Order: sequence, then structure tokens, then C-alpha cells
Amino acid sequence: MYDMNLLMTEFTPYAALAGGVLIGLAGVLFLLANGKVMGVSGLLGQLMNAPKNALPAVYFMLGLLLGPAVINAFQIDVIQIKLPSEINLDWWQVVIGAVLVGLGTRMGSGCTSGHGVCGIGRFSLRSIVATCVFMGIAILVVTLMRHVLS
Repeated sequence: MYDMNLLMTEFTPYAALAGGVLIGLAGVLFLLANGKVMGVSGLLGQLMNAPKNALPAVYFMLGLLLGPAVINAFQIDVIQIKLPSEINLDWWQVVIGAVLVGLGTRMGSGCTSGHGVCGIGRFSLRSIVATCVFMGIAILVVTLMRHVLS
């Protein structure tokens, strides 16, 4: 059903550590500069609800969209990031996924970046619980896909 080679990942501890440090630093700097948590769903909501006051959200979303293209364009030997050249999904699968992610972030009062990166860093109990829930579900889904559905 699933190609297990596509589901396997490479172990890259230095790149993961560097990425984690940069994301954490970005979260701290964003909070200090804007007084707001760096959560994608919250910033997207701000962009949609109050576009006149959402310049930081605009810059953040542009960074999310342009970041992979910049990394791909300036590939250097040390980083070794391989982005997929295509995504094998039909349009309806993308729409259903987007709706489910939107519902999940609404029900959880935030997204993985808001809770997992910024919320835990602020010792928010709600964020700690939310992160434990979505990490537990992620582990369950990966386990099912690799060992039960294969």
C-alpha cells in the first residue's frame, strides 16, 4: 500500500540540532520584537482578520513560502537538505488535509509551532498537554503506517 522507502528518514542529528536552535531563536526573537507567539495558525488568523496590522505575519508567511526555494537554490555541501521534487497527492487530498489541519488547530487553540516551540518555552501547561497529545498521535500514526498498514 505504501512505499516504505518513501516513509523512511535519514538520521541527521547535527542538522536537526541546528534547525531546532534556529527555530527556537526565531521564536524568542519574534516574541521579543512583536509581543506575540510565533504560531503559524495565529499569524495566519491575524493576517486574515486584521490585514492592516499584520505586517509581521506577512513577513513570516513569506518566509515560510520562500524558505524552501531559497534553501534549494543555495544548496551547500554542509546542509544536505533534499526537498521532494513532487508531491503525489490529488487536489482533493490536499483540501481534506488542509481542512483537517485547520479544524485541529482550532480545536487545540493553536498549532504545533505555537504550542510545541513557543508554548512549552513559556511553560504553558495547555501547550505542554497539547504537544503531548499531538506527538502521541503522530507516533501512533507512524507506527500504524510502518508496521500495520504496510
